[in-house]
Amino acid sequence: MLSSFQISRMPRGQSSSMSTREKPKVDQAVDPNEDNRKHRRGAYLLLGLLIVFLHGSWSVYRIQFGNLPLPLDSKQAGKRGFSEASALEHVKYLTSLGPHPVGSDSLDLAIQYVYAVAEKIKTTAQWEVDVQLELFHTDIGANRLSKGLFKGKTLLYSDLKHVLLRVVPKYMPEAEENLILVSSHIDTVSTTEGAGDCSSCVGVMLELARGVAQWAHGFKSGVLFLFNTGEEEGLDGAHSFITQHHWRNSVRFAVDLEAMGISGKSTLFQGTDYWALESFAAVAKYPSAQIASQDIFRSGAIKSATDFQIYQEVGGLPGLDFAYTDTTSVYHTKNDKIKLLKPGSLQHIGDNMLAFLLHSAASPNFLKNAQQQKQENTEQNKAVFFDILGKYMVVYSQRLATMFHNSIILQSLLIWGTSLLMGGCSGLVSFGLSCLGIILMLIFSICLPVVVAFILPHICPFPVPYVANPWLIIGLFGSPALLGAFIGQHIGFNLLKRHLRCVYSRTKPGLTHNTREYVIDLEAERWIFKSGFVQWLIVLILGTYFKVGSSYIALIWLVSPAFAYGFLEATLSPVRLPKQLKVVTLVLGMAAPVVSSAGLAVRMADVIVGSIVRVDRNPGGLPDWLGNVIVAVAVAIVICFMFVYLLSYVHISGDKRTLGLLLWIFFGLSLALVTSGIVPAFTEDVARSVNVVHIVDATGIDDGNREPLSYISLFSNTPGKLTKELVDLGDEEFFCGRNMTTDFVTFTMKYGCWSYKDSSTGWSKSEVPTLRVESDSVTDSARQTVISVDTKSSTRWSLGINKQEIDDFTVQVDSEKLVLLGDKTEVDGWHTIQFAGGKNSPTKFQLTLYWSNTATKTSRREAKEASDVPLLVKLRTDVNRVTPQVTNVLEKLPRWSTPFGKSTSPYTLAFLTDLPVNIFRQ
Repeated sequence: MLSSFQISRMPRGQSSSMSTREKPKVDQAVDPNEDNRKHRRGAYLLLGLLIVFLHGSWSVYRIQFGNLPLPLDSKQAGKRGFSEASALEHVKYLTSLGPHPVGSDSLDLAIQYVYAVAEKIKTTAQWEVDVQLELFHTDIGANRLSKGLFKGKTLLYSDLKHVLLRVVPKYMPEAEENLILVSSHIDTVSTTEGAGDCSSCVGVMLELARGVAQWAHGFKSGVLFLFNTGEEEGLDGAHSFITQHHWRNSVRFAVDLEAMGISGKSTLFQGTDYWALESFAAVAKYPSAQIASQDIFRSGAIKSATDFQIYQEVGGLPGLDFAYTDTTSVYHTKNDKIKLLKPGSLQHIGDNMLAFLLHSAASPNFLKNAQQQKQENTEQNKAVFFDILGKYMVVYSQRLATMFHNSIILQSLLIWGTSLLMGGCSGLVSFGLSCLGIILMLIFSICLPVVVAFILPHICPFPVPYVANPWLIIGLFGSPALLGAFIGQHIGFNLLKRHLRCVYSRTKPGLTHNTREYVIDLEAERWIFKSGFVQWLIVLILGTYFKVGSSYIALIWLVSPAFAYGFLEATLSPVRLPKQLKVVTLVLGMAAPVVSSAGLAVRMADVIVGSIVRVDRNPGGLPDWLGNVIVAVAVAIVICFMFVYLLSYVHISGDKRTLGLLLWIFFGLSLALVTSGIVPAFTEDVARSVNVVHIVDATGIDDGNREPLSYISLFSNTPGKLTKELVDLGDEEFFCGRNMTTDFVTFTMKYGCWSYKDSSTGWSKSEVPTLRVESDSVTDSARQTVISVDTKSSTRWSLGINKQEIDDFTVQVDSEKLVLLGDKTEVDGWHTIQFAGGKNSPTKFQLTLYWSNTATKTSRREAKEASDVPLLVKLRTDVNRVTPQVTNVLEKLPRWSTPFGKSTSPYTLAFLTDLPVNIFRQ
């Protein structure tokens, strides 16, 4: 490693001339009579290196994430194998039902279908295998997770139905007490048929259950397949199973199948324990696993959650979590449909999971590890995991990773420290200037694409004009970022040259002017190249300190180029002048980093772009340019870190302007395509999020004599105004603006459109929910208010409680207290209760509020100062019905727009009501 970081030592002192014994060495390094331009790299070479790098990165991505196995039919798979064709038949039926959210008739049909297929699996199982089937009807329950998306929330559920299929060997009763859970959800959001999320998962599980039922006679553990409902309403299905079902205490390990897109490879993106990950890696036919996805998901950067969180936090179970992430822009929209399901997607996860279940269920060691997991320190069981080109999977413990990383960090610091001491003051200054080049590269690389990000909303039809064609970000943001990175690095390069010119004029006065300038160029080039080591060393130090699993990426980007440099470039001689960096050094040094992480970088960029369509959780609450800035910064950071070595080869080229011109041309072409509309921002398959809701607003009505306000609301979670959509809705009398604010309890629409046209039909006043004060008393200086909540026909509602006024509360159904006192978090001063259930769910609740003594005085003062009346409780009820006017608007919307659904989104008919604080004050 010493030679990797060797710094050429500048002889101290001055000399008026050089000895004749030194001249041959100088002449061997540099021929003063040769034109230095002959040594400069040409544009074709540099352009070729850039093309090789980009093409190599894309090839790695295609191999790692796009190379799917051939789908098998039932005949090819055999009785004990996995058949994508068979699984696809299940997916086709489930998607043919259309959207099937909780409480819908279509969900009942889906449950019936899954149960019927499970019955067939039971009758065709191997004769030594016992298959037990159960339709589980849940009791009313409360889910009170407090992390991530669930902070400030209480989730209630009722009348959910799950299908459970338990497969155990007949003659091993202990297997019944040691189950491996495989789980996914049948229900969808109200806006999609859910081919990817998660009918594909259900189809895979049914085919897995059929295959496992032919193998289970040799198992040491049983396998429990849970087809739950209520996941889309806040992980209610998994919570009801893990807290209510009698088989829950027998589960030792959990596997969750999910989707945040549609098709492609189902990637292992969360894993709890080294032994479980190692077991999967040992048998997976087509491993796809990325701890980087786990790091990002758990950081909260992706606003989502899976049932795995329930199994881990509530059940305390070890496990693995898998998800599809291809085409994330279709997530929870009408475009999550079966025609976008790529052939081989189901075969990929099916083959992997079947091999894993057969291995783990038959292994006594797997069961032993699962039982010991709760007793041991979970930190010791954590692991680093990733796949290489989708062919091999690497797994090693986090403890080993920390030890190895610390060793590399220590060696690197020692080598750099020793080298700087050998280089003296001049070497220290050179080191500082090369580090300055890194900082300038990052600054310029971020600034240029961010400027573009700010400009795009003003010159394009849509603020985010690249969602349907993500490759456009290469030209729109990648070209400016690469140019900015080069400019910043080149400034550092020139500062280095100025410093080295002073050093060489003092220490090498015998060199001719041309030779000295050329040698200075070569020395500065090497410093810039080695600055990449410093950059990745800093990332490795930070990642190791914070125990980031994906720090292995920094390790590879540090060690591989450093080894290539030390092997091919570095010299232990302090006298010999530098030579030009070899191209082979770059190629060899970049091979391992590109193979290990280029595909992941492309995938992350694709996920970020796809997520932009739903980035604005409070429609109109974010600036139009924010989505662009997020993408621009992400692209710039990737380019700064991945191109730091390649760019160091450009500075002594005579064709820098040519390369810069090419980048500008590519940027200009991309900009022309998006501004002209030649390449559409959205298409029918990759559509913009646009929700249409018929709102019946009864807020502020105390006496019940006034009629509620009824109107059609239009809003989007995608940045930008709704100007283009209104072109097709010209006769619907919509008016838009930021004064069209609507509080939906779970979010606030800060920009949208309203229309009162024909909004009085499709609903009745008897459906308007009521909040009625039953009692309001003060005992022992504590105020207590009882409110009856009647949601009428709605079994899906959200209720907000003002935590500035209320210390605590309880919720009671009939005589059962569903929510007890204590542990109520808040977000922006509110705690939200969300309820979702089946047709037989209760609609009447009793809410008991315990007031805060100090907040009441504050609220009185705020009420006098504020123009609006502060609210104590606000309620939204949803009805899954499309009114005539909503139908009319939906039919006229452009084909490139689609409703977007989530647990906090209203259905197409929503009722609003509230209780103000001052209703309780005399």
